[in-house]
Amino acid sequence: MTGTSPDSALAQEAAEGRESAFRELLERYERPVFSLVYRMVRERDLAEDLAQDAFIRAFRGIGTYKPEYKFSSWIFRIAHNVTIDHLRRRRLDTISMEGSRYAGTDEERERSRPVVASEDESPAEHVENQELGGEIEEAIGKLRPHYRTAILLRHVEGRSYREIAEITDMPLGTVKTYIHRARAELRELLQDVWEDR
Repeated sequence: MTGTSPDSALAQEAAEGRESAFRELLERYERPVFSLVYRMVRERDLAEDLAQDAFIRAFRGIGTYKPEYKFSSWIFRIAHNVTIDHLRRRRLDTISMEGSRYAGTDEERERSRPVVASEDESPAEHVENQELGGEIEEAIGKLRPHYRTAILLRHVEGRSYREIAEITDMPLGTVKTYIHRARAELRELLQDVWEDR
């Protein structure tokens, strides 16, 4: 098996019992899934546990995957559901994530940074962009979970509105509303930060 097989072909092979095909899918999506979950819960150990749970569920349910849909949307949907279920159980839907101050390792912070440094920037600009990225990341962490998922999938993962609707199992209009509201909340949160500078 090569590393260039389409996701749908690997998923079909995995459904037929070829564990090596599922391992290939795991290698492709382990980091993106962990990254999404980590941004949602902002705790490294918890994110690892939830991502692992998502992959266990995906492995058990691989036969339900339909190749007319993107595999990435399918696996992100499982990860999203696992994470939202956890947040509901912990009654974090209405609690600000501000108290979660875990900063993560250097590698995790770089991987989850929404602002990417340019090769042309000066050292001073790089520091400023790092600070800005941290402020944006902290503001995203304060959004309610469904808003946070929608904004991360749209602006960090680059997913279309339709893909986000598939992943979150929400109507397209709801996704657009959530993203609109999340942007408004982020503007307000960041305006308060920048006015204090």
